[in-house]
Amino acid sequence: MLAGLKKEKFSARRKKIGSDWSLYILQCRDGSFYTGITNHLQRRLKMHQDGKASRYTRTRRPVEMLYSETCGDRSRALIRECEVKEWPKKKKEALIRGEEKISRAKNVRGAAKGKKPSRRTAVNSADLPASASRRRSASKDNPEQGLPPQAGSSRNSENRSVA
Repeated sequence: MLAGLKKEKFSARRKKIGSDWSLYILQCRDGSFYTGITNHLQRRLKMHQDGKASRYTRTRRPVEMLYSETCGDRSRALIRECEVKEWPKKKKEALIRGEEKISRAKNVRGAAKGKKPSRRTAVNSADLPASASRRRSASKDNPEQGLPPQAGSSRNSENRSVA
């Protein structure tokens, strides 16, 4: 009997996951844009209008939905959202007007070659500010050098005189 109940819950949950996700762009009262994703556009717009969706739009109501596009699953929607959020306002306006080509985000790092993308990016020490490179070199020679003293550490207790 319980096994049947568990199956029903699982299948109901599975149906929700398969729903289509959308990217949307709202224009706030101050003229700024808010970009987000959802699997139910009307519900999400109502949440924004009621001030229950986002801190950003809560203080900039009323909002107006200017653009939406279906992205498929949640992962693709998140990738597309990150892509669009990086764009300058002019490019977002062109997308809203239909002038900007709707291109799906592709993994640029080695995806065309069939390589798995790396999670880390190399940092050149020449690009770091001087203070950061000094801290890095100091930590190689002496791990304690360059770090602020911590309360109750043995280093601090040695400097105290006993009365």
